[in-house]
Amino acid sequence: MVAPIAITKATDLVFGKFAPGAGGTVTVSTSGTRTASGAILSTVGSSPTAAKFDVTGDNNATYSIAWGGVTALTNTTGVGAETMALTRISDLTGGGATTGEVTTGTLSASGAQSIYLGGVLTVAATQVAGVYTGNVTVTVEYN
Repeated sequence: MVAPIAITKATDLVFGKFAPGAGGTVTVSTSGTRTASGAILSTVGSSPTAAKFDVTGDNNATYSIAWGGVTALTNTTGVGAETMALTRISDLTGGGATTGEVTTGTLSASGAQSIYLGGVLTVAATQVAGVYTGNVTVTVEYN
């Protein structure tokens, strides 16, 4: 009998506070480290984090990973039309990846593995201040 494969969210992806400056990108790696390109101004006291998903199932089983959901975050405190483009980044180690998406995994001898999600936000110089949110979905299936 094969154990059902399951995935649960353990931690949300958080970019933290920043000001757009002259615009650019803000990246949160799969280890939760934040960097910026362009004239993005960071805010002291901000705590960026990578998202973490825990996968469980049959010992040593391989599985596929499919990403979906938003490709832009929407300002929930503005008029609702303000967005920032989101590019997902993922790996299986939380090792600090800043590009790419993982598409397969192998569960451990105890039937567990974690998937780490970071991302890149494209920030306009005229970006409206607010709280930007969105939902990313991840689906796992045995191979």
